[in-house]
Amino acid sequence: MMENLLIPPPPWIGRVDGTSSHHLRWHQAVTPLHDDSEPGACVFVGFSSDEGVERNKGRRGAARGPDALRAALASMALAEPLRAYDAGTVAVTDNRLEAGQMALGSVVAATLDAGQFPVVLGGGHEVAYGTYLGLAQAAVRTPKRRIGILNLDAHFDLRSDPVPSSGTPFRQILEQEHAAGTALQYSVLGISQPSNTTALFDTARGYDVRYLLDDDCSVSDRHRVAVFVSEFLSDVDLVYLTIDLDVLPAAVAPGVSAPAAYGVPAETIQFVCDAVAASGKLAVCDVAELNPSFDIDNRTARTAARLIHRIVTKRVPIVR
Repeated sequence: MMENLLIPPPPWIGRVDGTSSHHLRWHQAVTPLHDDSEPGACVFVGFSSDEGVERNKGRRGAARGPDALRAALASMALAEPLRAYDAGTVAVTDNRLEAGQMALGSVVAATLDAGQFPVVLGGGHEVAYGTYLGLAQAAVRTPKRRIGILNLDAHFDLRSDPVPSSGTPFRQILEQEHAAGTALQYSVLGISQPSNTTALFDTARGYDVRYLLDDDCSVSDRHRVAVFVSEFLSDVDLVYLTIDLDVLPAAVAPGVSAPAAYGVPAETIQFVCDAVAASGKLAVCDVAELNPSFDIDNRTARTAARLIHRIVTKRVPIVR
């Protein structure tokens, strides 16, 4: 099934100032993934899907997110040479969301098992369930290693809808972990109270979800944010970092399904990403909800690409 849904990566193109390490840009470092791709490298995989957003009554357009992220990252300069690969894109068509999530999980698991660092480019936030499936299946997830999911998001995405969508992935994950008798910590930074009903806050408390409101994530709240992230990292062994771009203010990230009226400053989000990348526990990362149809001057794509750039270049590898 994966072969039918995974399409080859597009060419990475961009400005060329030279071919030496002093002139290196991302598009000069990324090559298609192959069987002999070296361990330790970053591997990009796209997840082209609008299905979950549409089911959640959001604005379509996130399916174009992966290629927009690639384009925004391509010409960014690299301070040091690195190896990076592109595994292609899992394309969800004909309402085959569940099949797409399983296919993504297979790619993520294979990448982790090869000793590489998968970075998933969404797509709606339904990408999260597929990314989780990959980490849950991978050999790096042993019984002694506790998974921690840190979601940078204005929403809990804990809906109990019978049809899976971009609003349900973390409830699906928590239910699966509970059924398996395994432990997982789900934490969310950037929750917007007006964007989440009391029922969702009650659900979060029922699952022991830790969260920090967007009101408490300003630049002046750096210590509070640092403590929240530090406590999260101290309680887990493997981290899955997921970034829903609607956590950012609408002025910074207009190109999302649900623009934030308030949001968390980019400085705070960057600080959190840097801390997680340096922890030595980051196993997988994804970026969700980029909707190029509503972006302005590629603001959202460029901001997301900068975060990806920092995460990959600053990440301390997991000791296996």
